[in-house]
Amino acid sequence: MNSPLIQEVISGLESTPPFIAPKFFYDELGSKLFEIITLLNEYYPTRVEKSIMQLFRQEIASAVRSCDVLVDLGAGNCAKASELFDSIKPTKYRALDISKEFLELALVDLQKRFPNIKMDSQICDLNEEIQLPDLSNDRKLFFYPGSSIGNFDPEKASGFLKGIATQCKGQGGLLIGVDLEKDEQILNNAYNDSLGVTAAFNLNVLHHINRLIGSNFDVSNWEHYATFNTSQSRIEMYLRALQDVNIVWPNGSRHFKAGDLIHTENSYKYTQASFSQMLRSAGFKRMHTWVDKQEYFLVCYASVEM
Repeated sequence: MNSPLIQEVISGLESTPPFIAPKFFYDELGSKLFEIITLLNEYYPTRVEKSIMQLFRQEIASAVRSCDVLVDLGAGNCAKASELFDSIKPTKYRALDISKEFLELALVDLQKRFPNIKMDSQICDLNEEIQLPDLSNDRKLFFYPGSSIGNFDPEKASGFLKGIATQCKGQGGLLIGVDLEKDEQILNNAYNDSLGVTAAFNLNVLHHINRLIGSNFDVSNWEHYATFNTSQSRIEMYLRALQDVNIVWPNGSRHFKAGDLIHTENSYKYTQASFSQMLRSAGFKRMHTWVDKQEYFLVCYASVEM
């Protein structure tokens, strides 16, 4: 029980209020469920982001200028990054993610399709400092799509962006997708889809936790709960106990009453102005932005060079 991951889970469950970090969503099944979520009608971010990337493909490539290595942050199935290969033309591709098996399978298939790009994977927790010593002399394009930056609270998001700016070392930059503020009902629908896929994704984290720490969570005793917090401009996701339940794990336990919540994720929404200011504060100097007609979503290229 000395693994840092195990201790992180237990510390979260023992906290007040209790929480499970969103990185634990992404076991093999969780990664596949998230793929399905991106196809849902209610879940607009992936669809809208892709349309922006396609519509402004050449403008994005011109803004990036050149790229030795495309560093894919939270690569998942690597599909989004692969759509940039023909326009950005990287010579190397580094896929970073926390789910080892899912990532390696995706990379095998991708290498067959693009044999001229040198590819490798790196298991990485994006909550920790990104280490890329072997790429220190390469001009890097960091790619962080899907508005995953919204999973960090603003202070941690700022620290994350500062770390990326430092990694660029005077050259290269960041291509990032950001979910924008919009009608509350649209946001609530996106995280409470009619098919219940997001609910299954949220509940699946309990199966993952059981395997990690030997706990006795029964998903039938819990339900998915997601709501928009207007004052914080964020979607909050929880697991809510349907009845009184005692959760035990080796050398520990916690009692939950019916209605008690375990926090699993925040998803912050930004304005174009607020996110641009965050990038400037992090050390980025040159910015290009693109949005869809409804202004649901922002794609931004930020460079450390003028």
